[in-house]
Amino acid sequence: MKIMKRLIVLLAFIAATGSASAQTPPQTSTKKVDGTENVYLFRYGGHQSIFIVTPQGVIATDPISYLRPAKPYIDAIKAVTDKPIKYVVYSHHHYDHIAGGKPFKDLGATFIAHKRAKERFLELKKQNALLPDVVMPDEVVDNKKTITLGGTTLELIYVGRNHSDNSLVMRLPKQKIVFVVDFAPIESIQFRNIPDNLSPLEYIDSLKKLAALDWERMIPGHPYAGGRFGTKKDIQDDIAYLEDLSAEVKKAADAGKCFDPAMKEIKLAKYEKWNNYETGLGANIERFCYWWGRGY
Repeated sequence: MKIMKRLIVLLAFIAATGSASAQTPPQTSTKKVDGTENVYLFRYGGHQSIFIVTPQGVIATDPISYLRPAKPYIDAIKAVTDKPIKYVVYSHHHYDHIAGGKPFKDLGATFIAHKRAKERFLELKKQNALLPDVVMPDEVVDNKKTITLGGTTLELIYVGRNHSDNSLVMRLPKQKIVFVVDFAPIESIQFRNIPDNLSPLEYIDSLKKLAALDWERMIPGHPYAGGRFGTKKDIQDDIAYLEDLSAEVKKAADAGKCFDPAMKEIKLAKYEKWNNYETGLGANIERFCYWWGRGY
């Protein structure tokens, strides 16, 4: 039932944001990531993926084609190389990033995701609620998995529950780049009431694990902060924001002010210039009120 409720909310959000793109095709762009020989950034409207070209084939990430044709992404890859698409890696289970993978599967790609993403898909399939163009993963990741193809190494790392319970960090050790989707926004408030997370404190812990990995640039799943890449400082800022928020909401909960008074009274001026501060802070407060006020 919880899965179905989350699915309905997600589909409503996607439908609302996707209706405009159905009338006006979203812009796409492809560019090689500076300082690399074979890493490319593909942007499709407000979503981003990376693909890595090797002599033995291509490693692609998130199809990002729900309510959009997958062909522009495949065409972008074919414009760069004639090598086959060997792998498609899901960042997490949310449809706006991973639906629409069937054309990649038709080309022979192997799909990889965290094991909990596959568990969710299997449950949705039982309920006849899995979208038909979502490809079931062929291989799954528990804590870590390494893909080696044509001299390129890509690490798939699970750092804990955050924006989902199955988000993977994709790390290119040679290039010192990570691809991170949704749970580490750049100069932005967390998404709404931080859905799909059981413990905000686990969320903070996952960000600390991300910060502890060896990388220099983070490519996000959405073009935050004018489209720039993230840094370790951005992750430290995310951690500081959530810890500051947690501390303020705990005070409010202890004083019996959760939910409405806390949502009205708590202001974190240090972050007021961040994206979605005005519209998203209240929902973020609500999530921590559930944690400190009710224990879940």
